[in-house]
Amino acid sequence: MAEKRDYYEVLGVNKNSTPDEIKSAYRKAALKWHPDKWVNGTDAEKKTAEENFKEASEAYSVLSDENKKARYDRYGFAGMDGGSANGGSGFGGFGDFDLNDILNSVFGRGFDFGGGGFSGFSSFGGGGSRGGTMKQRGSNLRVKVKLNLQEIAHGTKKKIKVSKYVACSHCHGSGSEDGSTETCPTCHGRGQVVQTVNSFFGQMQTASVCPTCNGRGTIIKKKCTHCGGEGIMKGDEIIEIDIPAGVGEGMQLTVRGKGNAGPHNGINGDLLVLIEEEAHPEFERDESTLIYNLFITIPEAIMGTQAEVPTVDGKVRVKIAPGTQSGKVLRLRGKGLPILNGYGNGDMLVNVNVWIPKKFNKKEEELLQQLAQSENFKPNPTAEERSFFSKIKDYFN
Repeated sequence: MAEKRDYYEVLGVNKNSTPDEIKSAYRKAALKWHPDKWVNGTDAEKKTAEENFKEASEAYSVLSDENKKARYDRYGFAGMDGGSANGGSGFGGFGDFDLNDILNSVFGRGFDFGGGGFSGFSSFGGGGSRGGTMKQRGSNLRVKVKLNLQEIAHGTKKKIKVSKYVACSHCHGSGSEDGSTETCPTCHGRGQVVQTVNSFFGQMQTASVCPTCNGRGTIIKKKCTHCGGEGIMKGDEIIEIDIPAGVGEGMQLTVRGKGNAGPHNGINGDLLVLIEEEAHPEFERDESTLIYNLFITIPEAIMGTQAEVPTVDGKVRVKIAPGTQSGKVLRLRGKGLPILNGYGNGDMLVNVNVWIPKKFNKKEEELLQQLAQSENFKPNPTAEERSFFSKIKDYFN
């Protein structure tokens, strides 16, 4: 289609529509435009139906998901591209969804429009073949990866050894000892058993997975002796994970196709990578902002000084003005962490603390008593210094 339409316009709903209203709108659109309802139409009608059906399904995949809907409401289609990082790590965007999952969630598993099962639109990241046969998908795996601040600041690659199901090396994943299969006698290769029923929408069909072949459409007469006919066996794989800069504690990255192998040359599951962040001895983190506590002496606070503070890229010197009060915040622009899915770096906040000694000797006590009598050492704060809000405004400027 020449120009992408607003998802709310596609389904005929608005931002305040309830999940049930959105689901109902999609159901109506799917019933109207499903290509199996247009098998006797002209080529132009078939093309229009397929495009409208895909468009409605894509809109529903976003608007039915609370998190995706929130990003779309805020950023529009730009949020779909920036919702996650694509590339080596295999992050999925809004456009990557399983059509069969959507249809099953709305109409119920096994529902059919009379055309031999849901049509397979590979561009949706999902469906089975037109004939209804399907491949089994391997399960996902979850691993934890611990990162230090340097790795988070610059991004990194991690190689990890994963124990999982892999394709059988003897039968090459087919499950057959000699590589041969036969058409299933129960479903005759369709992978489904179909029953016609009359409903409010007219004559429709319900389809269920064939119990004999489990949806494959073929059966194995001579099973592989190494994997027992499953086509998979336990093994290890070294996987390299490309971790972008700016990730944080609790984030989950998805590496597509690196989970357990699917039986009988099925679809591989995904590898889910949970990020754990090591505590840093000097920095505190607030998303892309780093906070560093700098301690200076009373004479340094009074007379001013230059102090050396660490950053993720090395040490820098900061100027402490004469008369600096404890709690003063210095902002170092761009010295924080990379902004994930954004541009540039956050800032680093240097929180200045004047160190007050807890012990002192007799001579020091005499000096302090003399200083205490001086007018310059008696508190005389300005109106701005008296205000609590003036002390924290530097955090937001």
